[in-house]
Amino acid sequence: MIAVAGAGAFGTALAIALGREGPVMLWARDGADMQVTRENTRRLSGHLLPDAVTVTTDFDTVPAGIPVLLAVPMQALRATCAALGPHLADRPLIACCKGMDLTTGNGPSAILAQVTGATPAILTGPSFAHDIARGMPTALMLACADRATGQHLQQRLTTPVLRVYRSTDVAGAELGGALKNVIAIAAGVVMGAGLGDSARAALMTRGFAEMTRLALALGARAETLAGLSGFGDLVLTCTSPQSRNFGFGLSLGQGVAFDPAVTVEGIATARAALTRATALGIEMPVTAAVLALLDGRIRLGDAVTMLLSRPLKEE
Repeated sequence: MIAVAGAGAFGTALAIALGREGPVMLWARDGADMQVTRENTRRLSGHLLPDAVTVTTDFDTVPAGIPVLLAVPMQALRATCAALGPHLADRPLIACCKGMDLTTGNGPSAILAQVTGATPAILTGPSFAHDIARGMPTALMLACADRATGQHLQQRLTTPVLRVYRSTDVAGAELGGALKNVIAIAAGVVMGAGLGDSARAALMTRGFAEMTRLALALGARAETLAGLSGFGDLVLTCTSPQSRNFGFGLSLGQGVAFDPAVTVEGIATARAALTRATALGIEMPVTAAVLALLDGRIRLGDAVTMLLSRPLKEE
């Protein structure tokens, strides 16, 4: 049995995918309707829960010792872990959120370690909730510093259509998944402003370069950034309207309102990443432009001019 804490779109999708193979407990604060309808009509409509998925609003009902996938927004992770408290003790914990904590600049593994004392794993990579729920082939990255634990969880989480690769580079997996959201916002802005696919390709390439610069400075491995949790996730989120970060950027580039109820992790990550990059003396021009746009310090045309007028240099 596996537990999923958090019934957003991604948590529900994981519960559906894993529930096709065995028993799953899906913890949802407001899960009473899901218990009746067997569907997450608010976050992932159109996908019924398998019979093997039990929806609970009481974490006391989750059996001790089984792994827990924490599928909550990054900025809510600390509060969720604090609220669940002793329920998370003495069990494998897998964070499924992507981002950097706005207050500390840390990733999910550091927050879980601080709050629970555990050595957590990270599940990340190029994936959309609807694809996973439909049973479409998807490859993910599981990063865990403890090799034996990582191997065990890899076996538990892999299904015929959900292929899980393994790494011990937790920093790389976290940073790739977090930083690509900022570049996805920028890619959405480019397309929303009508600048074209060639401009988007250039931005993705230069964005990947600055992602890599910061990640390596923070202890990541280059090969991790070139894999599923970095380059792979970047390609997906910069090219599909299913990406919330790309969709937000698209609205920004078009000058239209975006649904405030939709979580856009790249906004907080842009602030946290630029703060850390500045302290380390690392240039992140795409991230800086995104943040300036978000804060209203520059207009769209000025952001394009700022990026295009940077000094000429070798790639």
